[in-house]
Amino acid sequence: MRSGAGTIKRCSWVSVNDPLMLQYHDREWGVPVHDDRKHFEFLVLEAAQAGLSWTIVLKKREGYRRAFDGFDPERVARFSARRTEKLVSDSAIIRNRMKIEAAVRNAGVFLKIQDEFGSFDSYCWRFVDGRPKLNRWKTMRQIPATSPESEAFSKDLKHRGFSFVGSTVVYAHMQAVGMVNDHLVDCFRYREIRQDWKTGPARQRSEPS
Repeated sequence: MRSGAGTIKRCSWVSVNDPLMLQYHDREWGVPVHDDRKHFEFLVLEAAQAGLSWTIVLKKREGYRRAFDGFDPERVARFSARRTEKLVSDSAIIRNRMKIEAAVRNAGVFLKIQDEFGSFDSYCWRFVDGRPKLNRWKTMRQIPATSPESEAFSKDLKHRGFSFVGSTVVYAHMQAVGMVNDHLVDCFRYREIRQDWKTGPARQRSEPS
């Protein structure tokens, strides 16, 4: 961990008094993801967040990992009605029946996309032409809730049978998995992520996970 965490310039939405949010911002948010299980994890969590705060979701993340078998889409797609009903009573996750049932249905669609494109990763990165969109926001007010890319991505997911994937949810997913870099330009992570993509293994962005 970095020393002097409170003196490092970060995006203004991060509280240094929230360890989970701090770690999420410093290590995950905006880092290009090319692992299908991680994509599925964020899709489940972003949908669960709808109408709630990301802080709540992060606090229940480990509960979700247990409840959804490590976010293995093949296993989740096979959840029975009884297993799904049990999740509705699981206090370790957000007990919203519609969101839970949607996650199970979405897992089945996720597998179909994998079959068609070789991986979900290959499918989703097509919406940004295979490379992160590097924005240059100076204030939080400039960061949009949606984009033309998230609109197209959302529309296609819905057409394929996904639910709880409105454009706002999808844009949040794109931010989380690094399809867009929405760190503010004066945040220390903005340049780190940009440089890592230019020089690191993330450049193998078109390869299946």
